[in-house]
Amino acid sequence: MELGLYTFADVDPNAVDKGAEGRRRLANLLEEIELADQVGLDVFGLGEHHRPDYAASAPAVILAAAAARTSRIRLSSAVTVLSSDDPVRVFQQFSTLDLLSNGRAEIMAGRGSFIESFPLFGQSLDDYDQLFSEKLDLLMAVREREKVTWSGQLRPPVNDRGVYPRPLQNPLPLWIAVGGTPQSVARAGALGLPMALAIIGGEPRRFTPLFDLYREAARRGGRDPAKLKTSINVHGFIADTTERAADQFYGPQAEVMNRIGRERGWGPTNRAHFDQARSPTGNLFLGDPETVAEKIVAHHKLFRNDRFLLQMAIGAMPHDQIMRGIELYGTKVAPLVRKALAEDSQAQPASA
Repeated sequence: MELGLYTFADVDPNAVDKGAEGRRRLANLLEEIELADQVGLDVFGLGEHHRPDYAASAPAVILAAAAARTSRIRLSSAVTVLSSDDPVRVFQQFSTLDLLSNGRAEIMAGRGSFIESFPLFGQSLDDYDQLFSEKLDLLMAVREREKVTWSGQLRPPVNDRGVYPRPLQNPLPLWIAVGGTPQSVARAGALGLPMALAIIGGEPRRFTPLFDLYREAARRGGRDPAKLKTSINVHGFIADTTERAADQFYGPQAEVMNRIGRERGWGPTNRAHFDQARSPTGNLFLGDPETVAEKIVAHHKLFRNDRFLLQMAIGAMPHDQIMRGIELYGTKVAPLVRKALAEDSQAQPASA
């Protein structure tokens, strides 16, 4: 199982000098990606947002800067809001990133959990589902062949045009990110595309039917489910002790969830909710390295997922705490998880 991180590059939305705040966060972010590479993590994902509380409206640009400072870690969007972007440009950007990184780029495409990009780029929310469906179809066509002929209802057609540059990886990896909508899960399976499921609330085990649905949709679509990758993308934090991890993470995470909750009509969170969420059955993967490793392994047994991405850099988390969390993730958690999964893999044939 691949182990990695993702973030939206949170900034202070109330900063007076937004340029200086963005510069600070992106400088820290590049250090975080570089450290993740050095300690042996497998993937770093960067989410696209168009809001004052996030600095990553152009993930491919930031990941290209990270490509020059890293050598092994895979570099992915998490997610690309495909519905409000142009699939040809998305492919060109990530194909270029793939060349710069020597074959380490990935696209994680989704409909987006926020809607700011739709009016910003002149898209109608009335076309929310159709936009994604059409643009995903075009993106898949562009990655499959050099010259493309395509037509849809919401974008001008492409008539036998070449799309360049071509990536080093063939095909360029494309994941579908979903938030729990069964129709989205089934579509990913039917198309034979890897699926990344965000779990940021409730008990993770409640999401196991979606993995079953994904694999069944793949099977019905003539795909081999064993060849399709899945990921869970979650919130959490790692520190030297579980108490320290909880105390450091609660404030910034609660502030972000309450800010978003006010926009969406959610009730406020509190420390009791937080402590329940970090229990063995909750959605937060938080604690000392041993606690987090045990929870990752336990949920791998539930989902049989091929990738695990952790969002630690949330809200106003201090940079030094994030860096320590990344260090522990790579040097302590990852070896424990890999050892446990290797032992489990070796034991399965003997028990069959």
